[in-house]
Amino acid sequence: MKKSDVTNGLRGRSLLKDADLTKEEFVGLLDLSDRLRREKWSGTEKRLLKGKNIALIFEKASTRTRSAFEVGAHDQGASTTYMGPEETQLGHKETVKDTARVLGRMFDGIEFRGFAHHDVELLAEFSGVPVWNGLTDLWHPTQLLADMLTIRDHTVKPLEQVALTYVGDARNNTANSLLCVGALLGLDVRIGAPASLQPSKEVQDIAQQLAQYSDARILITDNAQEAVANTDFIYTDVWVSMGEPTDTWAERIKLLLAYQVNEDLVKASKNPDVRFLHCLPALHNTDTDLGAELDKKYGVSALEVTDEVFESKTSIVFDQAENRLHTIKAIMVATLVGV
Repeated sequence: MKKSDVTNGLRGRSLLKDADLTKEEFVGLLDLSDRLRREKWSGTEKRLLKGKNIALIFEKASTRTRSAFEVGAHDQGASTTYMGPEETQLGHKETVKDTARVLGRMFDGIEFRGFAHHDVELLAEFSGVPVWNGLTDLWHPTQLLADMLTIRDHTVKPLEQVALTYVGDARNNTANSLLCVGALLGLDVRIGAPASLQPSKEVQDIAQQLAQYSDARILITDNAQEAVANTDFIYTDVWVSMGEPTDTWAERIKLLLAYQVNEDLVKASKNPDVRFLHCLPALHNTDTDLGAELDKKYGVSALEVTDEVFESKTSIVFDQAENRLHTIKAIMVATLVGV
C-alpha cells in the first residue's frame, strides 16, 4: 500500500485517542508530518486547506497546542476561530450535543482541549466533521505524534528497537497515550512510577492488547532506576499544576522526588546517548510564579526535572515542541482533504 493510500484513508475521520489509529496510519502521519515540515522549511509548502474553517475550543489554557493549530492552519490556508473557557456556552447553557450540531454546520473541523473525554466523543458523534482531541483528562494523542516524530529524528534505530521510559506521575493523559502508542508501534516502553500513580488497569489492558499485535515490550515498575536502564529516551511531565488543590502538593512531592529526572537518573540509563523529553511546561527552576512558590513552601528548586538536565545536550524538548506544529498540521491535512 502506498503511503498516500494510508493517509487518504483518514479523510473525514476524527482523532480522539491514540488507539483510533492503526500502526500504519500512525507511521503514515509521521511521514506526512516530515514532508510538511521539509516543505515549510524550504518555502515550498502548498496551501492544501484553503477555504477551510476550523473551530478551536479551549476549556484549558494552552501554549503549544493553540499555537500549533493556529499556525498550522494559517500555513495551509485555513482560518481559525478561537473559543476560550468563557467564550462558548458548551456545557453551561447549551449541551455538548447541541453545540456540536451548530458548529458542524459552520466549520470543517473542530479541535477540543478540555476536561471530560466524553465531551470530545460527543462533538465527534454529532458535529458531522472531523474532531481532534487537543487534550482531555484521559488522552493526549496530538502530543504523542510529536513525541514519536522527535524520537524518530533522534535515533538511527527502527522504532521497534527503541526503548522509551516515562518516569514520575504516570496516572495522566500523557502517560496513558505514551504507554498505548509505545504498545501500538512495538517499542520497548517502560513506566517508572509509584504504584498509586501508575496508569489505570483499563489503560494497561488497552496497551497489553495492542502489544499482542506489535510485539511491544511493556514494563511498569515503581523502580525508577530499573525503568531507565539502557533506555534510549527518558520522558517526564509535571507533578503539580496551577489551579490544583495545594493541600496535596507536599505529599505528592515527597512521593515523587525519587522519580525526578536529574543527573543521577540520567547516568542510571548507562546510555551516553540517552535523550530527555518533556511535553512542557516544565518546573525545572524557580523562574516562574509556581516554581518560586514551590521553592518557598517546600524547599525544592525543581520538580520533575532539574535545570542541569533540562538545559543539557541530553534535552531535546524544544525540537519536541516545534514538532507539535508539523504533526498537528499533518492531522488537519489528512483528515480534512487527504493527501
